[in-house]
Amino acid sequence: MSEKKLFLLPDLGEGLPDAEIVEWLVKVGDVVKLDEPLVSMETAKAVVEVPSPYSGKVLRLAGGAGDVIETGHWLVEVEIDPSLPQRADAQDTGHSHSHKPAAAPVGGTSVPNAPPAESIGTEVPPTGEEEGDAGTVVGAMESSNAVRSEQAIAVGGVKAMPAVRALAKKLKVDLARVTPSGANGDVTLADVKRAAANPAPAAPAPRPTPVGGTSVPRPLAEKPQPTARSIGTKVPPTDSEVKLDVDDPVRGVKRNMIRTMSQAHAEVVPTSLMDDADIHAWAPGEDIMARLIRALGVAAQAVPALNSWFNAKEGTLRRHSRVDVGIAIDSPDGLFVANLRGAEKLDAWQIRGELNRIRDGVRTRSLPPEDLRDYTLMLSNFGVFAGKYATPVVVPPCVCIVGAGRLYHAVVPVLGGLETHRTMPISLTFDHRACTGGEAARFLRALLDDLQRPH
Repeated sequence: MSEKKLFLLPDLGEGLPDAEIVEWLVKVGDVVKLDEPLVSMETAKAVVEVPSPYSGKVLRLAGGAGDVIETGHWLVEVEIDPSLPQRADAQDTGHSHSHKPAAAPVGGTSVPNAPPAESIGTEVPPTGEEEGDAGTVVGAMESSNAVRSEQAIAVGGVKAMPAVRALAKKLKVDLARVTPSGANGDVTLADVKRAAANPAPAAPAPRPTPVGGTSVPRPLAEKPQPTARSIGTKVPPTDSEVKLDVDDPVRGVKRNMIRTMSQAHAEVVPTSLMDDADIHAWAPGEDIMARLIRALGVAAQAVPALNSWFNAKEGTLRRHSRVDVGIAIDSPDGLFVANLRGAEKLDAWQIRGELNRIRDGVRTRSLPPEDLRDYTLMLSNFGVFAGKYATPVVVPPCVCIVGAGRLYHAVVPVLGGLETHRTMPISLTFDHRACTGGEAARFLRALLDDLQRPH
């Protein structure tokens, strides 16, 4: 009798409890080989391909596109083909099953996991790619080294990254009718957006035909390099496209934000200080984000207590010598926090280059996991949208976050007269369990002093 195996959904991030099915790359009856992609899954940080740990015939699939599957729940049932390569049961696949035990299939049909009802306690700021540097109140993005690197794969004769397929599904674009412009004939995000804006039909790409009931192999292509794009590129806002008066399940990135904000609210003792930086002396064309990040590096080195991780359970405070800034990035999918590492060592051009790389990576959902964790302090440039002052959320283990508000002109006394100076509002929220008020005030003073320098 043929052996049947259940493949359990692995942990695609550090402790993430679930993932959402974007697209199945196999169907019941297909023969899948070891390490061939089974399904595209969306987690709180990325859209990833999940490879098969077995070779054999696909018997059952746990759910369809849009269903949320819990980590450790069965994902696919496979009838093992002993004539094909198999991975030994004891061999590590690079994933873990650290959550609930698998639920066995019932009867002859798959049982999708019903997403739990959740409510959002935080309003998501306006989405879209805004000119300048976008930022919002910060959340944490959990990630893991276990996730395999993203590559474009050919499905139905069309090569595209998982994030591209997810966008095409959202915009109802048939990838077979999109003219690819990427490396190696890959369909890119820009291709999908152009096709959505201009629905004129294009010549369909040829589709290979399955032979003898066996799925067509899906060869992996080289990972396409993200193309440099202008931060000022505009896309239509999605706020006007959302469904109204409908209880939509909260998933993916936004779902993780709920968990993270709830944890921060339960653990942190937040206190805020606010002040203004007089940037009248700045030269024309100064890069605002580059100056903010440089000032954070200066302040962190002057007062290391604010550039720290606090472990409440162990009662320890780790003051960091490096300054890794978690940059809040708003996107249509939700809030990401990307790590700009070694900020204290970078000049303005290097900082701008890293910011562009990070923002492109968020748009294409192609940032590696290590770029979404381990920042030592946090920055939110919420003023690009609106607002002068805020009380942004500190996410453990960090102990502080700096928020930059909307620039304005203030009237200041100068030598007995009055002048109008360009002014940047600054808000600092810190965890009062880990920092004293004096430490926070000295940190803010050092930050303001550097921002007010001419160069």
